[in-house]
Amino acid sequence: MKKENKIIKEFINIFWIFVIGSVVGSIIETLLEILVDGQFQLRTGLIYGGFIPVYGVGAVLYYFILRKMQDPVKVFLYSMILGGIIEYLCSYVQEIFFGTISWDYSHMTYNLNGRTSLVHCIFWGILGIFFTVIAYPMILKFLSNYGKKEFKIITLVMIIFMSINIVLSCAAGSRQNERTHGIPADNIMDELLDKYYPDQRMDRIYSNKIVVLKRDS
Repeated sequence: MKKENKIIKEFINIFWIFVIGSVVGSIIETLLEILVDGQFQLRTGLIYGGFIPVYGVGAVLYYFILRKMQDPVKVFLYSMILGGIIEYLCSYVQEIFFGTISWDYSHMTYNLNGRTSLVHCIFWGILGIFFTVIAYPMILKFLSNYGKKEFKIITLVMIIFMSINIVLSCAAGSRQNERTHGIPADNIMDELLDKYYPDQRMDRIYSNKIVVLKRDS
C-alpha cells in the first residue's frame, strides 16, 4: 500500500511539474512575442489554455536529472544538452504526425536542421538554472499540499482536463494535416473535427505554425 501511494504521489508530482512547465513556457513565449514583434499573441501548444508541452517535457526531465545537482556549471551544461534534444525531438515528432513545425532556426548560425540552435540551447541552460534555484523549491512547496482534500480535487479535475485537451489537440492537428493532403472525412469523428476545428480556427490558435511538405530531418 505504501509503495502504491508512493507511485501515485510521484505521478502527481510529475503531472504538476509538466503542467507548470507548460504554463511557464506559454508565458515566456507570449512575452517574447510582445517584446520582439510588439503584439500580444497567446502562444500555446494545445487547443485550450496556455500550455506549451515542450516546456512541460523539459521541466519533467529537469526534475529527474537536475534537481539534486548543486554545481551551477554542471546544471547549465546538462540543461543545454537536454533542451536541445527535447526541442529537436518535439519538432521532429510534430512534423511527422501533424505535417507542421512551430519553429525554424535554419537562418541562425550553429543550428541543427533548423530544429534547434546554439542560442536556444543556451536559453535552455538558463532555464535549467532557473528551475533548480527558483522554480523547483516553489513547486515543492505547492506539492506539499498533497494530502489536502482541495488539492486532490483540483488535481483530479486538471488530470481529466489535460488528458482531454491533449488528445483533442492531437486529433484536431492530425485531422488538419489530412485536410491539407486532401484526405476527406471518412467517419463521424473526422466530421466533428472538421466542423468544430476547421482550418481557420486551428490557424488562429497555432498562428506561428509552418506547414511542411518535405524537409530533411
